[in-house]
Amino acid sequence: MQMKLAPWALLAVAAMWGISFVWMKDILDQQEVYSFLTSRFIVAAAAMIALRPSVLKRFTKELVMKGLMIGMALGSGYIFQTLGLDRTTPAITGFITGLYVVFTPLLASIFLKERLTKAMWGYVFLAVLGLGILSVEGWSVGLGEIFVLISAVLFAIHIILLGSWSKNFDAYALTVMQLIGCALLASIPASINGFVAPPDTHVWAVIIFTALFATAIAFVIQTWSQARISTTKVAVILTMEVVFAALFSFMYGMEPFTLRLALGGTLVLIAMLAIVQPRVPSSSQS
Repeated sequence: MQMKLAPWALLAVAAMWGISFVWMKDILDQQEVYSFLTSRFIVAAAAMIALRPSVLKRFTKELVMKGLMIGMALGSGYIFQTLGLDRTTPAITGFITGLYVVFTPLLASIFLKERLTKAMWGYVFLAVLGLGILSVEGWSVGLGEIFVLISAVLFAIHIILLGSWSKNFDAYALTVMQLIGCALLASIPASINGFVAPPDTHVWAVIIFTALFATAIAFVIQTWSQARISTTKVAVILTMEVVFAALFSFMYGMEPFTLRLALGGTLVLIAMLAIVQPRVPSSSQS
């Protein structure tokens, strides 16, 4: 039952990330991005500890070390993605970030010895094709694109580390520790640039939503799910974030509904639905 539930729980995570991306665009000109990330991860970790203080008793030396490593990979991904976004378009940033759907199975096959069938590679290719149609109108390779490509590798590493270690620890405690790692890492550039506090209630509302729903709840679900399904399936399902971001952007009147959006989103959706279907084993009986 839990294995059947995990893919759909991850789809809910992708939806939360998609709508948070749309809302974040409205406030990042009011609060410096590293300050926003620091605020988001501190609020998320603090809320989780306040909700369940007993989680601190689960912080073993191994959990703290591995949780911080997972958090550093995730936080580094956000930082390189932001550096790239400053130098290229949001559409190109979304597409290149989505390439973690390629890097994840490659790294999983090397480090986790996950066997990838031709069908699974086909779903990965279909997701990448959909992301490309959805996001890319023009193309050039510069420093911004390289930074975002690094972030895609780091997001893939984050998924790989979770896939490798989530089975061994309490999902709640591991999530808290990785959020602390993200907050510590984001606070370094925030301190260098000068931390900017949230200026008004609107910014605070976005921080609280992204901290509680798109961060705390989302990463608990991801950590729990990755103990139950393969890393490649996780990567393909989470590419739906880009589709949800486009749909919510259309619903909020931020961009028109186009054939490109419909076709690209449909291909990613087909890949996601195909990869979560349970495989029916072939009978060996004659």
